[in-house]
Amino acid sequence: SIPSDLGVHFVQRAAQARFGAPCTTIKMRVRSMRGGFSGGTVASLLNVLKEVQANPGLRKELADPYAICPPGGPKRVRQPNVGFAEYDPDFDAWVAPFVMSAINTRVVHRTNALQGGAYGAEFRYDEAVLTGRGLKGRFAATATGAGLGAFMVAGSVGPVRGLLEKFVLPAPGEGPSVEAQRTGGFDLRFHGRTQAGDVIRARVTGDRDPGYGSTAKMLGQAAACLAHDVSRKEKPGAFWTPAAIFGDRLIDRLQAHGLARSSSCPVGCGWVESPSRTVHCSGLPPP
Repeated sequence: SIPSDLGVHFVQRAAQARFGAPCTTIKMRVRSMRGGFSGGTVASLLNVLKEVQANPGLRKELADPYAICPPGGPKRVRQPNVGFAEYDPDFDAWVAPFVMSAINTRVVHRTNALQGGAYGAEFRYDEAVLTGRGLKGRFAATATGAGLGAFMVAGSVGPVRGLLEKFVLPAPGEGPSVEAQRTGGFDLRFHGRTQAGDVIRARVTGDRDPGYGSTAKMLGQAAACLAHDVSRKEKPGAFWTPAAIFGDRLIDRLQAHGLARSSSCPVGCGWVESPSRTVHCSGLPPP
């Protein structure tokens, strides 16, 4: 969840600096993601479905966007959720559900809670995959939504889940080839809007397979950050989130190692739109 959590952290910090207020809504959209499936990740997802089948009460807990927030945190507001194909006017494109959204969004909300509601009492956040414009984009969004839904249903049925594990899906320990890891990457786009209507956009990128190359860099730099940049007195042992414990320090480390690359912005390139001005950063054109 580091790209999502630090992406939101950057957008909120930039909004505070430029507009004097945080964004009340932020959207993350996956523009592209190249890489292979990790057998371990697939196994983890199937195990969640297995646990829900054994204990239906978990379904309600998993559906709660504030499930991992500490008690007594910020006000809980209804959160948006892209559950199927829909048109997103902020990106002028169709979007489909993102399989990691159910995890990333919870981490972002815990970050907000750990920071005393720094993102505001009405903060809303959601994630989805950009599939394009027009009929082609709509068809791709519908196909993606239907495919993901069918997989979740199939994974919830014991015998079908067993067949998927045996004949279709990669086993734990299996994953993309070395070449696929080297040539993979991801491109995430963020759109934030303040209560006053000011808009800020940012981009987070990775230069290797998301699950192996980029994740390996994130784990390594997070460990280095814990060892060298974090005070144990200021941040004692606890269930921390990336943005709450690392913040800009991890962004700097990742930027120096091929993630969140930019010549002018801490996280990728961004641009700002406001009623009085438009500020562009090099490398990424306005929408």
